[in-house]
Amino acid sequence: MKISFQRILVLGFFLALVFLLVGKQTDKSVKEINKEESSTQYIKISGTTIKTELALTLAEKEQGLSGRSMLAEDESMLFVFDQPGKYSFWMKDMNFAIDIIWLGEDLRIVYITKDARPESYPEIFSPEQDSKYVLEVVSGFSDKNNLKVGDKMEFTF
Repeated sequence: MKISFQRILVLGFFLALVFLLVGKQTDKSVKEINKEESSTQYIKISGTTIKTELALTLAEKEQGLSGRSMLAEDESMLFVFDQPGKYSFWMKDMNFAIDIIWLGEDLRIVYITKDARPESYPEIFSPEQDSKYVLEVVSGFSDKNNLKVGDKMEFTF
């Protein structure tokens, strides 16, 4: 079978175009987060950009921030769930206080628990309405940044 130079050139151009289009993902949305991507991203909430570690798998969600010694003011953990629900959290094996922020599918805050402390375990913190994302930040972050129900979070990757 003889392949012409012109066919090779067309095939090469087509493959280059495909790689260019696949690689060009500047407008990522939360729906495009997947397990193959880095587990660390950046988000913007109330005008403040912070680094967030994504908890995507069941194991990551179960571990959360438990066992860590601290969380910096510009760090967070974002729990990403497959569908909206009333996801509850507790402070088992936590070593520091946090604010827990529940967000709806539209990335708007639906509920905030401020200053959840390790000694509160086994108390369970739950939102009043469904959420799809839960953001954990250092205690005091919500007050410092004047967060309130209805504020929107953005992904900045």
